[in-house]
Amino acid sequence: MKKVYDKVLSVSGNVISVRAENIAYEELAEITTSREKSLAQVIKLEEDLVSLQVFAGSRGISTEDEVRFLGHPMQVSFSENMLGRVFNGSGEPRDNGPAIAENVIQIAGPSVNPSKRIIPRRMIRTNIPMIDVFNSLVASQKLPIFSVSGEPYNALLARIAMQAEVDMIILGGIGLKFDEYMFFKNTLEEGGALNRSIFFINTASEPVVEGLMVPDLSLAVAEKFALNGKDVLVLLTDMTNFSDALKEIAITMEQVPSNRGYPGDLYSQLAKRYEKAVDFEGAGSITILAATTMPGDDVTHPVPDNTGYITEGQFYLRNGRIEPFGSLSRLKQLVNDKTRKDHRAIMDGMIQLYAQYLESEEKRAMGFQMSPWDQKLLKYGKMFEAQMMDLKVNIPLEEALDRGWEILADCFTPEQTGLRSELVKEFWPEKSED
Repeated sequence: MKKVYDKVLSVSGNVISVRAENIAYEELAEITTSREKSLAQVIKLEEDLVSLQVFAGSRGISTEDEVRFLGHPMQVSFSENMLGRVFNGSGEPRDNGPAIAENVIQIAGPSVNPSKRIIPRRMIRTNIPMIDVFNSLVASQKLPIFSVSGEPYNALLARIAMQAEVDMIILGGIGLKFDEYMFFKNTLEEGGALNRSIFFINTASEPVVEGLMVPDLSLAVAEKFALNGKDVLVLLTDMTNFSDALKEIAITMEQVPSNRGYPGDLYSQLAKRYEKAVDFEGAGSITILAATTMPGDDVTHPVPDNTGYITEGQFYLRNGRIEPFGSLSRLKQLVNDKTRKDHRAIMDGMIQLYAQYLESEEKRAMGFQMSPWDQKLLKYGKMFEAQMMDLKVNIPLEEALDRGWEILADCFTPEQTGLRSELVKEFWPEKSED
């Protein structure tokens, strides 16, 4: 039986309080005002004092409004009809399409039992050399993209969405600017990927607390599709906005703040979402890529700092490129040996030479005399940045490996690369032997 109360005790920020009995944590409630109905969720229980966060914000709510508890936590419908559709942070259509009511599932459930997981072993190709060659993305991996504001992290996510070899894409947008939302929608539509995508979008003009539901909605739907055999790539942007929404609620609830005002359970809140990444035995998989902006380019900021302890590496996006140093895919060794036998050698060899290039570039900038070896490194570094690091480069893994050999052959002799002689004999471009 639904429980109805018509006395709101207090309204503080986006949190309201009522006195009610037999209420469960995370239970949903419907608030009826003179203008509209709003959803809220129980976030704190103190005997019969119940605190709820209002998804659409508390503006217009008065102490005389009616609160009806629904008897269940947040739910979302699951259906193949969701493909190509756009929903808001409450799971309701925002594309003027019909509501989907069948196969209602609960969100924010527990992570998958480890006994049902299998060891990651399949590479997800993206046609981006800095990912495919140097930090391969693996099915069921969880990786953040660390970036400062202004870097093209959303453009990178959109490109991965179009090119990743997966069955479907779920995009969770948290606090997106409207033009960023339209960029995703138009890019995937023009690239022919919208019909295998589902959007859950909370825009910057909407209440921030509504963005808290976006990762859970995205991951709940992804889990159902994965259990049905689909390889699902979940793209979340921006998890710093998600964490800021947690911070806002914590401040409203007068919780004792932790580092820089963030709640003490920030790590647990982030891990609860990232740990949804899984490869099911005999079914599909969930892979998570999440943009995380770093205020002031500070990797010790609580959000990227906590994220780094949870995820299996990270991509650093700087100057419009994925930086080879600092970027890391801890699972790449599980798939590199299954691609082409020169993959690991090219990966290691080119990065080592690029590190030497940076040293030579520093010497040049300081006015030191350049040796012939320095000149070779300078030529190599420019070619590497233009033909491999540039995010506009769009080539398959095998072509990227071949290009790596060509760059090496244009700049060095085989002996100077340090690559194994059997690989040089098989892959070194013959035209460059002169």
